[in-house]
Amino acid sequence: MREKHNFLPNQYRQDNRLIVKHNYLTEQFSDYPEIFREIESLVKSGDYTLGEYVNEFEDNIKEMTGSRFAIGVGSGTDALFLSLKAAGIGGGDEVITTPYTFFATVGAIVTAGARPVFVDVREDYNINPYLIKRVITENTKAILPVHWSGLPCEMDTIMEIADRYRLPVIEDSCHAIKAHYRGKTVGTFGLTGCFSMHPLKNLNIWGDGGFIITDSEPIRDQLVLLRNHGLLNRDECAVFAYNSRLDSIQAIVANWLMKKIDHITDSRIANAELYDQQLMNIPQVIIPQRPDNVKQVYHIYIIRVERRDELKRYLIKNGIDAKIHYPVPMHLQQAAELFGYGRGDFPVCEAICDSIISLPVHEFITKNQIEYVVSKIRDFYDVR
Repeated sequence: MREKHNFLPNQYRQDNRLIVKHNYLTEQFSDYPEIFREIESLVKSGDYTLGEYVNEFEDNIKEMTGSRFAIGVGSGTDALFLSLKAAGIGGGDEVITTPYTFFATVGAIVTAGARPVFVDVREDYNINPYLIKRVITENTKAILPVHWSGLPCEMDTIMEIADRYRLPVIEDSCHAIKAHYRGKTVGTFGLTGCFSMHPLKNLNIWGDGGFIITDSEPIRDQLVLLRNHGLLNRDECAVFAYNSRLDSIQAIVANWLMKKIDHITDSRIANAELYDQQLMNIPQVIIPQRPDNVKQVYHIYIIRVERRDELKRYLIKNGIDAKIHYPVPMHLQQAAELFGYGRGDFPVCEAICDSIISLPVHEFITKNQIEYVVSKIRDFYDVR
């Protein structure tokens, strides 16, 4: 009997039976023969790891974000982990972050050797910057805000606190490619900005991959070492480190898709605005505030609803890929028990996790599909 160690194939099969899906990769890469032609040149050169295509990708990222340096790495998780290590974070240190995030944020802190210190969120799902000062101690060594679902955090307040206490800021921008706060690119406020190119991100590839942006030359130099075993060259090692190289094949895919990133971003924003317009008059639905001073890029479209679990089952029954990102906050995960948090410690976060639901918002969702989703939500709540 095969060992059931991988839950993802079953999830993919179940999701593919639905009509309105979160997964849009078949459509997004329908032009794959053109990408294959690019890959053919790679096969002929044998330039598979940290090759010229990676250099090209990093140059493209620098141009797109306005950052001085870009470093391709193996995943968004590695981007966070390596940024923490480059900032000198290790055993006995504390890193302030949000309990409402994906596992990778906290996992990067813990595997770097540090302790996550959580701060509650606001109704917009992002960290409440006005609570950060309360948890700063002599062991605090960094602040790690998360631009959740592509909505930028209140970075001017966060940076003011960081500057006052001389703390580096590592931005978890994994949801937030092309997002802006007060006209400035997300990821360029802190010491580093960390991005994921997982297959379901707005800028995605054919597997795992990520990148880091920074304006600090010493941090760039450290990250270049850390991602490739600490090697100065083929024969010399400056520091024993990690293997987190961005593969050249993935860089080819990323370079290809970057030609479409403006269309992807604009489509997601337009789809989210259509959802907002059509859901705003349903009393059982809460749409988070949309600030005027940001560009939100909607990696996920998340609302809060009454009778969430019942609604989710109803939508799936009607062919709609409704998901929950995520039902259990980080401080209540089994893995977090050693940190001593409990239910009630972060009430806003917990209330959000009990009521959120995610609807497909990608660039291939049609107006008719959005209207169908909304009609089923109206039917569920008996709203006309």
